[in-house]
Amino acid sequence: MSQELTLPWGKEKLTLSLPDHWKIIGNYEPASLPPVADPAAEVKRSLQQPIGSARLAERLRPGMKITVVIDDISRPTPVSLIYPLVFEEIHQAGISAESITIVPAIGLHRGMTEQEIRERAGINPNIPLQFVNPDCDDLSTMVNLGTTSRGTPVWINRQVAEADFIISIGCIEPHIIASFGGGYKNLIPGVAGRATTAHNHTLNCRPDTFNMVGQPISDNPMRLDLEEGCQMLKPPVFIVNAILNNLQEIVQIVSGDPIIAHRAGVATSADLYGISIPRMADVVIADSHPMDSDLRQGVKALANTVRALKPGGVLISLVRAEEGVGVFGLANSKLPFSRSTLKFLAPLLLPLVPKLKIKGLGEEDRFFLYFALQAMHRGELYFYAPTIPVDVQGNLPFGLFFPTAQAAIAAAAQRAPKNVDVIVFPGGGITYPQLPR
Repeated sequence: MSQELTLPWGKEKLTLSLPDHWKIIGNYEPASLPPVADPAAEVKRSLQQPIGSARLAERLRPGMKITVVIDDISRPTPVSLIYPLVFEEIHQAGISAESITIVPAIGLHRGMTEQEIRERAGINPNIPLQFVNPDCDDLSTMVNLGTTSRGTPVWINRQVAEADFIISIGCIEPHIIASFGGGYKNLIPGVAGRATTAHNHTLNCRPDTFNMVGQPISDNPMRLDLEEGCQMLKPPVFIVNAILNNLQEIVQIVSGDPIIAHRAGVATSADLYGISIPRMADVVIADSHPMDSDLRQGVKALANTVRALKPGGVLISLVRAEEGVGVFGLANSKLPFSRSTLKFLAPLLLPLVPKLKIKGLGEEDRFFLYFALQAMHRGELYFYAPTIPVDVQGNLPFGLFFPTAQAAIAAAAQRAPKNVDVIVFPGGGITYPQLPR
C-alpha cells in the first residue's frame, strides 16, 4: 500500500507514491491571500499613500537628477507595471525623462541590455532611456561612503550615490540571508562594490545566523548592516515594493520610507509564507515551486525548509530548474573533497569558509557553501533535478542526486523505514517553517 502526493512541477504536476507507514503531519501551502482586483490601481494607491514619507510629487523638484534602481531579471517583481506609474509621478513633478537614469540592481551578476531594461521597466521605445549597469569591481565608477559599525566598507555606484533622489523598485519575499528581500537590499548588494557585498554576506556565516529566512530583522546582523550602509547615502531613498502570492500575483504594494514601508510589507509577506509547524519531521519534501527558473533559485526550497528537519533526517528537494543551472558559481566549482569526506570535515571547514579561496566561487556562493555545509551536517540532502547535467551534480557533493523523484523517496524509506513523520512544502521556493517556541 502507498499514499499518493501530487505537487506542482512547472506547468505540469509531479505525482509521488509515499510508503503507507509514513505519517504526513503537514502539507503546507502558502496562505491563500487573493490578488488585488486592479494591480495598476494598487500601485497608484500606494504612491498616493506612502508609508513614512510624503508623496513623490511633494518631494521632487524640476531640475533634479533622479536615479531609479530596479531589481534584475532573476526577480519576480512586476517592474513593467510599476515603473510607468512611477514615471507619471516623476513627470508630474516637472522632471523630464532625460533627467532619469535607470540602474539595474545586478549585484555580482551580469549587466542588462537596453532592450532588457526597456522590457523589464515597460518603457516605450519612443521614450528616451538613460541607464547604467553597475560594475562591482570597478572602483572608479563608485563612491566610498565610509565603513559601517560592523566593519563593512560601503562602496556604492556613483550614479546612485550622486543622484538628487533615489527611487528603488523591488519585491519583498522571504530571503535566506536577509530575512526578507526588498527595502534597501536593492542598493546593497544591488549596486554595491564586491568588497561591500563580501563583508556584508560573511556576517551571517555563523552557526546562529546562517539560516535567517523569515526571521526577525532585528536579529539579523547582515540585514541591519546593509541598512546602516545605505543610510550613509546623501540623496533620499523612496521605495516601491511588491508583495506577491505564490501565483506571482500582487497582493500589496508598499511605497515610501525604505525602513518603515519595508517593515509593513514584511508583515504581509510573513503572513503569506511563514508556516507554523507542530514539530520537526524525519523526512521533509520541498518542491522548488514557484522558484522554478534555474538551480540557483530552486535550491531555495532546501534553504527555506531545512529548519523543519530533525537532526539526522532526510530532506528531499525537488528542483524544476526549467532553464538549467543559471548563474550559480557553487555549481561550477569543483570542491577537492568527496561527499563522505566533506560530511566528515564539515564541522572543521565551517569556520574557514569566510576566508577560503576557491576558483569560480563568488561572494554570494561563499555564503551558500557555508549554508550547504551546515545543512549536510544536520541531515541527508537528496535532490531530484532532472535538468541539471551529471557533471554539475558532481560539483555539488553536499547531497545525493537521483534520476527520479520516486528513487529519492525509496532511498529515504530505506534510511528511515518505521514511524516516520513527514512534512511537505509544495511551495518550498517561498515557504518557510516557524517552529513552536
